[in-house]
Amino acid sequence: MEFLSDFLQYSITFFAILDPIGSSAIALSILGSKISQVQLNDVSKKSTFTILIAFFVVFLSGDFILNLFGISENSLKTMGGLILILMAIKMVNGSTDKNATPNDDNYKEMAIVPIGIPIAFGAGLFSTVIIFKQQAQTMVDISAVSSAFILNALLFYLIMRNSRHIKNLLGVTGQNVVTKLMGLIVGAIAVQFIVSGIIAMVKQYGMI
Repeated sequence: MEFLSDFLQYSITFFAILDPIGSSAIALSILGSKISQVQLNDVSKKSTFTILIAFFVVFLSGDFILNLFGISENSLKTMGGLILILMAIKMVNGSTDKNATPNDDNYKEMAIVPIGIPIAFGAGLFSTVIIFKQQAQTMVDISAVSSAFILNALLFYLIMRNSRHIKNLLGVTGQNVVTKLMGLIVGAIAVQFIVSGIIAMVKQYGMI
């Protein structure tokens, strides 16, 4: 039960921050209308593989990064929350360009940068992964985080692969509504990160 509860919590958080529907819409606009379905399938595979590699690199090296720069978990949690707040505001306002670039025919390279990083795997997700790694105390926790991200990577692949159909089904308005809803969830998660981080730091330095 503990694994399932954590798995669901992490899955919802990753889905909200990753925002595969919004990210795929941005990616499709970058790739252009002339891209074939075969090319889109290739982009989906490469971008999904990119975010999986990014996740495991950050997840495995999170402790090293914090120790290298002398950063505490609570300060990272607070700063990560601020980053998520900014992301949430952009999502709610419908201005999530996420460093979008003009259309380019070199779709294979664009699958990695900017679609994989930073459109899908950006600063907000980077901070969240490290925070979750710091919170993971047992193998059950580690398995739950990893499984949750792998599930979201699979969802990202499926949504990205079918982004044309989703665009036609939802339309621009539907995609904006989904992104705004995800923005509200990301904002709520960000507030939790900020509040818990500040309270822990205040207790750590003996201010209360």
